[in-house]
This record gives sequence, structure tokens and C-alpha cells, in this order.
Amino acid sequence: MDLLLKGKKVLVTGGSRGIGKAIAAKFIEEGARVGIIARSQAELEKTRQELGISIYKGDIANHQERIRLFRHFIDDFKGIDVLVNNAGASYGSTVMDTKLNLFEASMQLNYLAAVHLSQMAAEKMKGQKSGAILNISSIYGREAGGQPTYNAAKAALISFTKAFSREAIKHNIRVNGIAPGAIFHLNEVWKLRLEEDPEYLENYVKNRIPAGRFGTPEEIGNVAVFLASEKSSWIVGATINVDGGQSHMNF
Repeated sequence: MDLLLKGKKVLVTGGSRGIGKAIAAKFIEEGARVGIIARSQAELEKTRQELGISIYKGDIANHQERIRLFRHFIDDFKGIDVLVNNAGASYGSTVMDTKLNLFEASMQLNYLAAVHLSQMAAEKMKGQKSGAILNISSIYGREAGGQPTYNAAKAALISFTKAFSREAIKHNIRVNGIAPGAIFHLNEVWKLRLEEDPEYLENYVKNRIPAGRFGTPEEIGNVAVFLASEKSSWIVGATINVDGGQSHMNF
């Protein structure tokens, strides 16, 4: 299926690895022009060599850095058609054992960065009367699981997606989200879990995922390009679970 994304100008945060990298790759497959933001220069360079994309190094948890990075992208691409707010991280442990500053850090990266970038992107999109904004949240923004700092920020992101969608659609800007379940890509978190318990993955799937396996970053990427395309033109304000049946929520 041709999603008609050829030539579209796409910005993906946290795009140098895992889900973000897979999303960027799917847009490249569709013929889009893609830029990614990440903090690691080495990972950015590796991804640029693999995908042939534009790279921007910086920390979007910082307000001024977000402005600088976004302006740099706009200067290079002369506009923006799709923003994917993917960057995120988990902080702390239980509520009582987590310092307040870690809740604040989680909100800055997982929520406020997406809000700020969405505001800046939508301002540009209004002028062309079209655009798509995708917020990558989590099934744990809807139910228990994961770290409390992460859950709270992702719940806020899901709420923001719905609220902003009603405002932005008046300018033909569609705001939607994806709530992944457990997605396996070999990063430091998964490595640590496997070192602690070699049977962790097998037991996790058996106990939590009805589909019988982990999801892949590419499966999130497939949904992202669809939601960014006109093929999903009547989807507005939705956050879609992509989880192999893992979530326990029925609405």
C-alpha cells in the first residue's frame, strides 16, 4: 500500500535506537525525508550511515535545547509535516523510594518535551493547513505496571493527545498516539534483566502476553506510518494499543 508519504518532512525524537529508529526507518521506506534527535553522537552517526537521514544531537529535556533543535530542523527541511514524539525514559522505583526530582525529570522528558515540540510543530503546520503529530506513550499510561514516574508521565501524554487533537484538527492537523506493550530490542535495560534472570524473557511472555511473544520495534513503526498518512484521515485523538493483547484495559 502506498501511504503517500513520499517527500514528507518528518522529525522523530529518540530516533537513534529501538522504537524511534524503527519508526524513522519505516518513514524512509515510504520515501519521506527524515531527521532524528538523540543525545548520543555515536548512535546518531551509526543511524545516519544505516538510514541516510539527518541527525540532530541534543537533550530535549531542556527547554532551550528543544527550541534550538527544532529551529535547526526547520532551517534544514524548510518545514515539517510529521512530528513523532518518541523519546522517553523511566526513572526511580517505587513511589516512596523515588525522590521528587525524578518525578520532575520524568515529566520533563516524557511529557513536557512532547507538549513543547507539539506546540512548535503545530505552529508551522497551521500555515500549510496540514500535518500529523504522533505521541508514543505506553499501555502503562492506562494501567498499573512499570515505574510510577513513567506511568504518570505517559498517562499525561495520552490525555494531552486527546485534548490537543480537538484543537489542532481545526487546522487539519491530526494528533494521535501509540501505546506500545512490551517491545524487545536489546538495550541496557533488557541486558540487565537477562543477567539477573536468564529465563526472564520466557517467563514474561508466558505470564503477560497472550500473543505468545514480544513485539518488535518494526511493528510500532508500521502503525506510526499509517497514522501519519491520509489512509488514517478519520482517526483523531486516538491512542492505539499495539501490544499483542497484553493490556488489561477494555476501553
